[in-house]
Amino acid sequence: MSGHSKWSSIKHKKAAKDAKRGALFTRIIKDLQVAARMGGSDINGNARLRIAYQKAKEANMPLETLERAIKKGAGELEGVTYNEFLYEGYGPGGVAYMITALSDNRNRTSADVRTVFSKNGGSMAEAGSVAYLFSRKGVILIQGDKVTEDKLMEIALEAGADDISQEDSVFQVTTAPENFMAVMSALEQAGIETEEAEVKFIANTELEVDEKVAEQNLNLMEKLEDMDDVQNVYANFDISDDVMQALSEKS
Repeated sequence: MSGHSKWSSIKHKKAAKDAKRGALFTRIIKDLQVAARMGGSDINGNARLRIAYQKAKEANMPLETLERAIKKGAGELEGVTYNEFLYEGYGPGGVAYMITALSDNRNRTSADVRTVFSKNGGSMAEAGSVAYLFSRKGVILIQGDKVTEDKLMEIALEAGADDISQEDSVFQVTTAPENFMAVMSALEQAGIETEEAEVKFIANTELEVDEKVAEQNLNLMEKLEDMDDVQNVYANFDISDDVMQALSEKS
């Protein structure tokens, strides 16, 4: 499930629900702390931290809260240490899932993820049994009115991007994970504003599912995304326009 505009209606509804201030802040704080721990507290030299910082600002997080999270992550203040964990699983209809989480307690988070899968028609999978169905890529989205295609290609490809595509009015720049920071820095230096930027899992192939299986998997994704420790959920299913229309009429 890796499309963009095709999922806008569902994503917008989900975004509205996720706007619950406490849950949103908790996720951003964890991301700030992990980014600072991995790359230091200087946002000018830490692309992941810059992205988390921007998300915090967009969510209207108080500056004091934001700065405290960065200092805790960098070891300048005492606090809980969060680690990144990766989970794999299968949903209804054999849909494959990759889940990233930030947690201070792996056993708790693993048990919680397993419970959500089992209660929603899915199951956890052994490490590596699903990962081969996905590729890890840096993905940067840029509104089409922010830059011309020629300029974007010149800057991004020279900095190490793999590909540039356009869907509706949005450019998508794809990079290898190791080139993500270099491409981000090049875009920033050129004054090109990004809409979204992260290293994520992209399905190598997608399963087209019927209405029932689509609804079941959308429900599973929602339950997983609502978990405090879960940061991102990726699944390899596709929904035809007809099924999408039927689901929209139900909602």
